[in-house]
Amino acid sequence: MSNELFNQLEQKVSSAVEALELMKMEAEELREENTRLKQEREEWERRLSALLGKFDDVDTGSSSAQASSESEQPAHQQG
Repeated sequence: MSNELFNQLEQKVSSAVEALELMKMEAEELREENTRLKQEREEWERRLSALLGKFDDVDTGSSSAQASSESEQPAHQQG
């Protein structure tokens, strides 16, 4: 009977070791995916910042163009 118990224990240990190895591989895959997603997010942030910068440039450009055109317009004459 002790031989049978030893075989069961050996089987359970083998199953546990196999499960741990699978979990290690999965953890490594998840780390790689996490790294890839972080890089992708950083790229999106750079692109978004560039777009927002362009909007700021357009807004600043229109504000200064409007201000300069207002200063160049002649004052209304009273008649």
